[in-house]
Amino acid sequence: MTEVVILGAGLGGVIMAYEIKDKLRGGGNVTIINNGPTYSFVPSNPWVAVGWRKTADVTVELAPILAKRDIGFRPEGARRVHPEDNRIELNDGTELSYDYLVIATGPDLAFDEIEGLGPEGNTQSICMVDHAERARTAFDELVRKPGPVVVGAVQGASCFGPAYEFAFVLDTALRQAKVRDQVPITFVTPEPYVGHLGLDGVGDTKGLLESAMREHHIKWITNARTAKVAPGVMHVEEVGDDGAVKAEHELPFAYSMMLPAFRGVAAVAGIDGLTNPRGFIQIDKHQRNPAFPNVFGIGVCVAIPPVGKTPLPVGVPKTGFMIESMVTATAHNIAALVAGEEPRAVATWNAVCLADFGDSGIAFVAQPQLPPRNVNWSSQGRWVHAAKIGFEKYFLHKVRQGKSETFYENLALDLLGVKKLKDIHIEPAE
Repeated sequence: MTEVVILGAGLGGVIMAYEIKDKLRGGGNVTIINNGPTYSFVPSNPWVAVGWRKTADVTVELAPILAKRDIGFRPEGARRVHPEDNRIELNDGTELSYDYLVIATGPDLAFDEIEGLGPEGNTQSICMVDHAERARTAFDELVRKPGPVVVGAVQGASCFGPAYEFAFVLDTALRQAKVRDQVPITFVTPEPYVGHLGLDGVGDTKGLLESAMREHHIKWITNARTAKVAPGVMHVEEVGDDGAVKAEHELPFAYSMMLPAFRGVAAVAGIDGLTNPRGFIQIDKHQRNPAFPNVFGIGVCVAIPPVGKTPLPVGVPKTGFMIESMVTATAHNIAALVAGEEPRAVATWNAVCLADFGDSGIAFVAQPQLPPRNVNWSSQGRWVHAAKIGFEKYFLHKVRQGKSETFYENLALDLLGVKKLKDIHIEPAE
């Protein structure tokens, strides 16, 4: 019996398990390894951080659901992957062997790379649901004692959408609390311009986001290197196009949320041939690792080069549709290998994204995600907030029901009015 192991139970890992289970049709065992017993819907963390959601609203206990799908579950987490031996060492000292491994860990959060950054330092985070709960406590204190806010991302970050979302969600929540007039907000980002998003913009995201920030009285600093964060003060270096420092800022804050840079998790970091120097999984067009061809990578943990040169490091985001695309291609390719065929599925890496502003938002479609593109579209309106709520409910329902159908493709077709975006391309047989 073929043994397929999936490392990670996030947005990509859980759906990967459902989809490969369907593809193998009883011809293989599927097991998920995860750090902990629950799935957490990360896109809702900004809402958790201002009290619009509770942790219980956006988390799912995985063991009973996976058992119904006959999917094994190991919540101990992985200590180390040994791809040369086709085995994984778990945190409890036991081991698990595999025929095929799908790495879907998400990132390690590199707070330690900047002095004072992160929940153990002087800034909040919305990267994990427990971080968002701590951010909620700090938000309640901000409402009681209003003061300046600094929100954004540090150099090397690669997921800018949540930073923009949280700035606007904070704006809405503070207005609802009747204290927004006492809370100046500054957005700090290494992007060369507002709305770059690690994608060199999509449609008019630059114009839309700049206009929205002006309308909501949010100031910004781009090309910003966060040097260190002291209690209540962020030290920021603003650089020019040549990377040289052109201005230094000391930004006082009563509350700050800064997204960190990402890197690969410890279980895979430093494995020659598997990861790049940053610890991300190296893959070919079939999501397959060149050095270990029975290992695949999906989601935030895969290595993707940046889009063009920027004065400060700006990574490429792995958006929801892109991850779904990777999942479907990987499921096709593992099923092909099990059947004695060569992999032919290639992920299209299109992007469909909803950026919620608390009472409105911006949506964009990039086909493909990396330019040049066939579709380069963005729009804004109150409907985006409603769509994000619908997305949350639908995706959590899908996880709880053990279903693998894609969501973003249907969203692009039915809601946004964009022509059908294919999740994968099947190469012709030789």
